Amino acid sequence: MLIIIRGFDDRTGSNPTSKGREKSVISADSTHSISMPFIYVRWNVDPEIFNVFGLPIRYYGILFAMGLLSCGYVLSWIFKREELSKEKLSKLLVYGFVAIFLGARLAHCFFYEPSYYINHPLEIILPIHFLPEGGVEYTGFQGLASHGGTIGLIIAMILYSRRTHEPIVKTLDIVAIAAPLGACFIRLANLMNSEIIGVSTSVPWAFIFERVDNVPRHPAQLYEAIIYLLIFLLVFYLYFLKRIVINRGAYFGISISLIFTARFFIEFIKEGQVDFEEGLILDMGQMLSIPLILVAVGFIIYGLRKRPVSTEI
Repeated sequence: MLIIIRGFDDRTGSNPTSKGREKSVISADSTHSISMPFIYVRWNVDPEIFNVFGLPIRYYGILFAMGLLSCGYVLSWIFKREELSKEKLSKLLVYGFVAIFLGARLAHCFFYEPSYYINHPLEIILPIHFLPEGGVEYTGFQGLASHGGTIGLIIAMILYSRRTHEPIVKTLDIVAIAAPLGACFIRLANLMNSEIIGVSTSVPWAFIFERVDNVPRHPAQLYEAIIYLLIFLLVFYLYFLKRIVINRGAYFGISISLIFTARFFIEFIKEGQVDFEEGLILDMGQMLSIPLILVAVGFIIYGLRKRPVSTEI
């Protein structure tokens, strides 16, 4: 039996159950036609969970904190296994948290919206928005760039290693095992905010982000979250089996190269985040990913050539 499936997509943002968006299934031995509407995920989550004395508690903040706590738990397990002190772990967590936040915030402000933040410098460091008519509005920190967070984390790990006299490559390897898990939570936070959305599509699993428009789109944030979780499981698996020994740069190289390679390709199905990206072959996220990928590949080469790979299981 031959089955031909034709999809019609008017890309108008109309209701997905309308006639403009349907599948016709035609059988070669039948004259009957069956119409099946696409079933999309209608996403309309309020980013704010509740409000305490005028201070909004948002999913973004909760998931960001969960990501840091999850990374902290993984790192504490690794530190115990590597027989490193709790004091060093505490320093690593403090250095890491401050660096990730500052790096991610500054990168967003100066790579994506430099003209705005040059004219509104206080909004870089304060979670508020100055209203045109006067007064201020609490907004939280709207805008964190993962590339800046990664660069900030690398700088912090260099400072941490100098302070604790731990080898820098070993420190980067340890942190890189947990990093993809934190990235997964951040992308889930973006999903709850209905931000960093994908381009329009007619795939059956498309999301309609009703707070943005009524167009079925790729859930790009969910794609990234799933991929980052898989990267974490892979790198953690490699470490757990000790097939590649610590203190060689291989974990850092594998983790960072996979994260930003995934980011590079998923950018092709994302809507542009800023106006100046219109007409560019590569967007800002892709251009910032390339040097990080190259550095990470260098670490992989260095790690694999440093000494023979352990076969311990």
